This record gives sequence, C-alpha cells and structure tokens, in this order.
Amino acid sequence: MLVETDLQQLGTAKILLENPGLAARLTHLLGSPIEKGLELLPAQVSQKLHQVTRNALMKAADLAMLTLQDSPGVEASRTWHKLGAALSGGAGGFFGLPGLAVELPVSTVIMLRSIADIARSEGESLSNAEGKLACLEVFALGGKSASDDGAESGYFAVRTLLAKSLTDATEFIALHGVSKDATPAILRLVEAIASRFGIQVSEKFAAQSLPVIGAAGGAVINTMFIDHFQDMARGHFIVRRLERLYGDAVVREAYEGLPSTR
Repeated sequence: MLVETDLQQLGTAKILLENPGLAARLTHLLGSPIEKGLELLPAQVSQKLHQVTRNALMKAADLAMLTLQDSPGVEASRTWHKLGAALSGGAGGFFGLPGLAVELPVSTVIMLRSIADIARSEGESLSNAEGKLACLEVFALGGKSASDDGAESGYFAVRTLLAKSLTDATEFIALHGVSKDATPAILRLVEAIASRFGIQVSEKFAAQSLPVIGAAGGAVINTMFIDHFQDMARGHFIVRRLERLYGDAVVREAYEGLPSTR
C-alpha cells in the first residue's frame, strides 16, 4: 500500500494523464472545434502528416539513443523549452504543411529534451535504453489513435499496447548496442507511437490552419503543444518512480482506484 504522500502524488499524475487532451485545450483556446478542422483535411494531407510525424519521431529516437545523459533528481525547468517551442511554432505558422515538415522535427526534439529533463527530476536513469525509450513513450500519451475505443485510450491501456514494442526495442539495444541506422525494433516502436502522436499533430496542424492563425497563433499553439506533453511526462514519470518503489501491480491498482477529475 502506498503511503499518503505517494498516493497524493499518484493522484496528481492521474489528473494529468487522464484529463482532456490537446484538441480540447485548443478548442477552449480558439473557440472553434478542432475536430471540424480535422474533418476538412484532405486524405493526401493526412498521409503527409503521418510521414512528417514519423520522420520527427525518428529524429527524436536518434537523439534519445545517442545523446540523452544522466543527471537524475535535478529539478526540471519547463520555461526554456516552452520558449524554444514557441519560436519554432511561430516560424512554422506562416507556411502550412511545408512549414510543419520543417518545424515539427525541431519542436519534437525540443519536447524530448524537456521530457528527459522531467524524467531525470523524477529519478529516472537515462543511462540505459529503458529510460530513454520511456521518454519516447510520452509522445503516445494523452491522445487517441484512429482505431481506439474508450477502453484503449487510458494511460495503462496505452502502455499495455506499447509494451511489446518497447520490450523488443530495449532487448535489441541491450544485445546489439545503439546503431546510427534504424533497426526493425526501433522502427516498429516509432510506428506504434506515431499512430497516436500523429493524431495530436493533426490537431495542432488543423488549429494552425485556421484563417485567423498566423505566426503569433502558431507560437501560442506550440506552447500549448509542449505544455500538454510536459504534463504527460510529469504524470508518466511520477508513476514510473512509484512503480520502482512499490511494484507495477500495486501502483496500477492504486491508480485505478483514484478519481481522475481536476
């Protein structure tokens, strides 16, 4: 059983992880339903968005494997990463889909740096593949894939869906080390994450495509984009820290018994 302070922290994590995602935040900000904008996207644009999303995640995966370093327990700062994301969003807001193809890899790398910062502040070790891949896993959280039903969109449901891909990638890296070339195990993991992250990228693109949105709007949207994933990271790594203390089953049972409303 979790002590009271840890149970409170788990409650905070659940509030962060299970409350409305990016589309709801953007709709509230812009006063315009983002879902309508998504419905108007042509099929070829949706296909291009998936390609852009996958490429951005591959760059983030390369960065995670090759450069993320350990400094666990250091307090995370969200501000500088938000500023970087805002600047890249402002630049990309002018140019539509071509701008997104340039801006999203930059934003995704900035977000990964922020996610890693949060992970380390919660005691996560990034000296091994498991900790680094847990940072990538954050991009799959807080949003649904096109094939989800309600039972597949909760935090632990998403982790279960990704579990085999994460295990395979971790085991491959443990046996063979890190390669500059993408391995099949990493590619499968990136595809699994992209199917979920891509929905939120589409929501971001739909918001930036509204006629009233320009560079300033792109900066605001990107700030919300990174803020969303910072919240997902904070919740995710609180849960992982508690799992290291109490075990996975104990934490999951306690999590599922908590309310998820703000």
